[in-house]
Amino acid sequence: MALSISAVVLLLIVVALLVRKSGLKGGHAVACILLGFYLASSSVAPTIQQLTNSLAGVIGGFKF
Repeated sequence: MALSISAVVLLLIVVALLVRKSGLKGGHAVACILLGFYLASSSVAPTIQQLTNSLAGVIGGFKF
């Protein structure tokens, strides 16, 4: 059985868990979200996209 989940949903779950369990403050979470928006519109975005796609390909290639 293959499970597919969006990176956005996965990261949202991670941030929510960090806020609830690890003491991450809401302001820090907002700063991280804003950083993500600014990175997405910067010239570094294509490199981050390629790195993320490569990492997802490696993880997707594992057979359990």
